[in-house]
Amino acid sequence: PVPAAAAGEESPVEGGPPDHSYSLSSGTTSEELLRKLNEQRDIIALLEVKMKEMKGSIRRLRLAEAQLREEIREKDRLLHAASAGTRKRHGL
Repeated sequence: PVPAAAAGEESPVEGGPPDHSYSLSSGTTSEELLRKLNEQRDIIALLEVKMKEMKGSIRRLRLAEAQLREEIREKDRLLHAASAGTRKRHGL
């Protein structure tokens, strides 16, 4: 027989929940194992989709940040040029 720890059974953490959706009891059937495995695959697939969405969002945010920084640089140049022109006209 396979020891409970090798079968994936985790002892409950003291003060924590007595069981987790991913833990297995010693009497777990093949059908239950297959169901749990499929649940885990579904969760992994969802996480992969979310990760791709987040990477796309990060990419868009970085592009927007770069555009905003460029706009700020351009406005700073214009302000600097305008203030330099004002100083010259007033003899400062």
